[in-house]
Amino acid sequence: MLPAGWPRPKGYANGVSAQGCIFSVAGMIGWTPDGRFETDDFAGQAIQALHNVVAVLEAGGAKPQHIVRMTWYVTDKREYLAAGRAIGTAFRELIGHYDIAMTAVQVVALMEDRAKVEIEVTAVVPG
Repeated sequence: MLPAGWPRPKGYANGVSAQGCIFSVAGMIGWTPDGRFETDDFAGQAIQALHNVVAVLEAGGAKPQHIVRMTWYVTDKREYLAAGRAIGTAFRELIGHYDIAMTAVQVVALMEDRAKVEIEVTAVVPG
């Protein structure tokens, strides 16, 4: 949704309307499915977290194009902004679109000490 006269936001949507079955994905962090961090690099963890989101969606019969809301919790906004190009490339490859209502919030810490990013998703599967 874009209110009249508002400029189109870069990289996200202000609002999304959808009908169907709601599918919620808990916060995914940048470790492998077996719970190992392979990197302490912000972009590397964000890309792994996106892979984890896609895997959970697929396990539930949903696809990235069903995502309507995404919240990013980051421990350092400067690292997040500095990794923007790499994250954007991976996002386009894994998720494929920007018609998602997104929020990014800097937090003091995440529950896993090595985690630098946690991504939470809501999808709506048409039914």
